[in-house]
Amino acid sequence: MRQIWLIFAQAVTVIVAMVFTVSTLKPEWLKTRGLTGPGVISIVTADPTVKAPSSSTGLSAAAKKASPAVVSITASKTPARDRSDPWSQFFFGRGPSEQTQVGLGSGVLVSPEGYLLTNNHVIEGADDIEVQLADGRKARAKLVGTDPDTDVAVLKVSLGKLPTITFGNVGQAEVGDGVLAIGNPFGVGQTVTSGIISALGRNQLGINTFENFIQTDAAINPGNSGGALVDINGHLLGINTAIYSRSGGSMGIGFAIPVDTARQVMEGLVSDGVVRRGWIGVEPRDLTPEMAENFNLAVKEGVLIAGVLQGGPASKGGMLPGDVVVEIQGQTIRNTSQLLNAVAALAPGTDTSIRVHRAGELTELNLTVAQRPQAPARSPK
Repeated sequence: MRQIWLIFAQAVTVIVAMVFTVSTLKPEWLKTRGLTGPGVISIVTADPTVKAPSSSTGLSAAAKKASPAVVSITASKTPARDRSDPWSQFFFGRGPSEQTQVGLGSGVLVSPEGYLLTNNHVIEGADDIEVQLADGRKARAKLVGTDPDTDVAVLKVSLGKLPTITFGNVGQAEVGDGVLAIGNPFGVGQTVTSGIISALGRNQLGINTFENFIQTDAAINPGNSGGALVDINGHLLGINTAIYSRSGGSMGIGFAIPVDTARQVMEGLVSDGVVRRGWIGVEPRDLTPEMAENFNLAVKEGVLIAGVLQGGPASKGGMLPGDVVVEIQGQTIRNTSQLLNAVAALAPGTDTSIRVHRAGELTELNLTVAQRPQAPARSPK
């Protein structure tokens, strides 16, 4: 009996040691999250208790871990030519004479089911989308949906044994943390650049309707759009989307959509076909000190309502042009970006309280949030 007990104790010790080792070195093997609904996305999420180290060592390991999940995207579009134009008929004839336009970008595989994230502007208006994996495989991609307000698009490919990336923890990211940008700049092939997080929560840049960008100095160039911004553990932090540049190339100021935003958009597009956001029907403007002085306002911070849509949620709730919004559902509002994000986070059909300054007094309004209308497609550039 003693010998049997000894064997049992040793077996338990070995199993506990194995679980501890796996949870320490490969936590993603133990932690997965699935999405129920019409589509299924099996996403691997990093252990929220593990903080990425701040040193720059081990970048090659992070690149090897994340790179297989980053793909290059070729988006083709055949523009319709005006065949009634006599000069077009003279040079090109009366038959089909369209010249295919080709755009290059990047994407990130996020689930074994074949879902991948990229930018809306990478595939916007495309008739045909081809994805090439790092291992050389190619496949036609199906467009699942787009969200122009955040510049996120979701594609799906039908291939087996797909490499996928692990989602990181943006909430733990700090300015100065090392990051890698992985993509297909200028169509030269997959490229990895390194840098740090330069800033968090960048907004009011005029790039998207909803902005909460991660800023990085890792080189991002044309073709990197839709690629991955990863931490030095190889976990996805964001989707590279834009750069500030006077030359067209990298100047050390790049922006990425946080992965939690991209994930929220993806889940909405996969399950419902749309991203559901709150909307109240107002025209907001940042309240500047000059405006506060000119209108003799008692408040110095907030969002000035320049217009209210007649018959919209705000109008029905009693909001008037000239009101200054200072609080939504207990959240302080200082600029239009905060107002847009706060309203968008509210579920359509729910009641909400909004505090405004009107005629020197603080007034609380109650209104029912509506579904934000879909953004119109942007014209090709």
